[in-house]
Amino acid sequence: MNSIEIMMEEHRNIKRMLGVIRKYCSRILAGEEIRYEDFFKIIDFIRNYADKHHHGKEELLLFSRMMEELGSPAEKLIKFGMNVEHDFGRQFVHDLEDAVKRVLEGDMDARLDVIASAISYTHLLNRHIEKEDGVVYKYAQNNLSQETQKKLDQDCLTFERKAREEGRQDKYLALLSEMESRVNK
Repeated sequence: MNSIEIMMEEHRNIKRMLGVIRKYCSRILAGEEIRYEDFFKIIDFIRNYADKHHHGKEELLLFSRMMEELGSPAEKLIKFGMNVEHDFGRQFVHDLEDAVKRVLEGDMDARLDVIASAISYTHLLNRHIEKEDGVVYKYAQNNLSQETQKKLDQDCLTFERKAREEGRQDKYLALLSEMESRVNK
């Protein structure tokens, strides 16, 4: 698998977690009893798999090379598009964590903030993934030199190998499966 294929596969895993988040929010809206502590597991997945692992590769490897080699159009796309959306996602997750803590402290009105932050995150990420898969990655594949793409693939494999040694992929894919089975009961 090349670097773009790896990142697209990660997008599929992230979208699975977005489905889990929506189901939790639907249950809150329906007044069902849920374990709000599960949101901390979801937040862990988002911060460490979606953001640190996946966005880390994008920001450190792909986006930086695109801006260096492709100039102003890529810089605008990355700086004022993709990176801004990454930051919006981080803010939604911060707000979600805060809202969950307030619910666990007994503030039942904060359930609305849990839903608002979580659903805002899912909407943002679904659109963001569509743009990356449909535009950004294709732009990179069509315009980066073969030499740059080869170097990107090598760097991505090194990044993946280090993460695998740390057990990151296994841990978070197992967590994803756990959360899917929990929400699909």
